[in-house]
Amino acid sequence: MASPVRSVHRGSPQRVVFGPQAVDEVPSIVRELGARRILVVTSPGRAASDAGQRLVQRLGRAAAGVSTQAETTVPPASVQAAASEARSLAADGVVSFGGGACAELAKAVCWLIERESGTALVHVNVPTTYAGAAFTPQFAMTDPGSRRTTGAEGAPAGAIVCDPVLTLDTPSVLSAESGMTALANGIECAWSATRSPEAEVLAVACVREAAASLPEVVDDPFDIDARTRMLRASVLGGRALLNAAPGAVHALARLLAGRAGVAHGVAVALILPPAVRFTAEAVPDDAARIGDALGDPDDPGGALERLRERLGLPGSLVDCGALPDDIDAVARMSQGQAGIAANPRPMSEDDVRAVLSAAF
Repeated sequence: MASPVRSVHRGSPQRVVFGPQAVDEVPSIVRELGARRILVVTSPGRAASDAGQRLVQRLGRAAAGVSTQAETTVPPASVQAAASEARSLAADGVVSFGGGACAELAKAVCWLIERESGTALVHVNVPTTYAGAAFTPQFAMTDPGSRRTTGAEGAPAGAIVCDPVLTLDTPSVLSAESGMTALANGIECAWSATRSPEAEVLAVACVREAAASLPEVVDDPFDIDARTRMLRASVLGGRALLNAAPGAVHALARLLAGRAGVAHGVAVALILPPAVRFTAEAVPDDAARIGDALGDPDDPGGALERLRERLGLPGSLVDCGALPDDIDAVARMSQGQAGIAANPRPMSEDDVRAVLSAAF
């Protein structure tokens, strides 16, 4: 453990069900949480998958409808459309099935309906990637016209059902991208100024397990043992987020995804090394501990670069279509972001520009 920091730990009533075939328990979990009419919130691809169809079949008459509005950057129009579907069906709960965008959309729908009507919907999340979005109450929306990203805070899912078998058909690229997001969750929580002792332990364990298992997942997507360990790492990082504020990496990745259309996980993978090097100067002991979990106590940024290369992810923002104007725009927008303010080392607009330029 690092030097003691002042912290407040908040317990969570969130239920986490983990294991093979855990998805079959979703109907009983929904009933126990008091929901009777469910809107399944997912993407077109996940809705059409064998697992998606099986989930709807298992829900039976409780599945009042399926919304396939989920998009990568969660446009406000998609939130409105999915919320309208929920209202028209008189849904009292949602089951989000898929990656981070599905979880974000479901959280936004629950937030919007509660804000407008005062009705709190039950939310059960079934993740198929490693992003960890299901564990937090925060979500972000990006307006495709202005390309501006705004965030809000609702309520986290009441239950998360983590079935490693569901991740077997997640493409290697998406596994790598969302796995880097999970790794970033662990890193940012491990040195967060607001972390609780429990969150710190979970975060470091997340970093260690993700760094070890993610390359194995990408090498052999059908390795159920590697998939199980990587999903477990995602859970550890997600739980850590409940008692530690994420920093600059997630904030900048969200802005960059909205502004330049860079996939969130790719943006995270590219921003992580320079952001870690920048922040490490202010918290060297924490950085060494994180580096140890990554396999290189002296150069955690270098370990992250090597991991990104090992996973076959893009090597620069230029490769992803980002432009110099995007760097400037994100730097200007960054100063209003909570994650920038929460970073262990203060980050000015010029600092943000330098970090992004290093990834460019």
